[in-house]
Amino acid sequence: MRRLGHSGPLLTTIGFGGGPSGWLTGHTADETASVAIETAWLAGIRYFDTSPYYGYGRSERRLGGGLRSKRRADFVLSSKVGRLIKPDIENGNSSEQVVYDYSRDGAIRSIEASLSRLGLDRIDIVLIHDIDTWTHGAQQPVQFAAALDGAYRAIADLKAQGNIAAIGLGVNEWQVCQEFAKRVPIDCCLLAGRLTLLEQRAAETFLPFCESEGIGLIIGGPFNSGILATGSIAGAQFNYAPAPQEILARVRCIEAICRRHGVELAAAALAYPLRFPSVTSVIPGMANAAEVLMMQTYCSTTFPAEFWNEIAANSREDP
Repeated sequence: MRRLGHSGPLLTTIGFGGGPSGWLTGHTADETASVAIETAWLAGIRYFDTSPYYGYGRSERRLGGGLRSKRRADFVLSSKVGRLIKPDIENGNSSEQVVYDYSRDGAIRSIEASLSRLGLDRIDIVLIHDIDTWTHGAQQPVQFAAALDGAYRAIADLKAQGNIAAIGLGVNEWQVCQEFAKRVPIDCCLLAGRLTLLEQRAAETFLPFCESEGIGLIIGGPFNSGILATGSIAGAQFNYAPAPQEILARVRCIEAICRRHGVELAAAALAYPLRFPSVTSVIPGMANAAEVLMMQTYCSTTFPAEFWNEIAANSREDP
């Protein structure tokens, strides 16, 4: 276990990413998700991350169902604000829709709805979700400002009252974390896909910034949405799209290094972010019990120093 930043809760170094439990990347049956969550618990995982956005509340309902029988002090839970899941009453049916809302009131309503879906008494870490250009394009500055003046203030009040343990962002771009943290104090950042064997620029300036400011990092997407787990196979996914040729070539180079040292590519991808002092936990998405057990196996891998030296020399991005 590692502490999140200077004063946050202790997290297991491998956490349970709740995206697949909400059908974020494909359909997962209720029973499959339930068994995956229980298998993660039996494997020793005690940090669980979710969001209202994952399956429009489905991930929160499933995680809550799996965790309500556990002693609340024995696990740490994070969820997110920034999207409200609303009934589509205009069309006269019960389907749900997502509405961006980074206001103070929106954040409070989101947390209340999340607690209702989870069936739990608290969320330990509240993350402001997706205030990056990746999500909002040209509207990013507007949403950034709304979150700074609205959602952040609401969450900061909850922390001051002792209702939550940590405040942070959950985003796909490290730059927005750094910019936000220069404006107001945050405890952590959940950074998806931007500190991996294929994407390392965050290590140059952002990680030293986090270390100096006492900001804990949670790394999501350690496999860059697939390719660092599957390898350079036909149809391999990189950042939720077919991998371009230059990425396939870089992965083949990393695969060759792994073969020379007798380690699995996916094990190296999982271990890489944890080499940095500011990284507290890595949270791969785990859709079923087999994937949980596979992650457990990867965690037992040992790597010679020569392996990481060779990775450093051969796998960096071009400037």
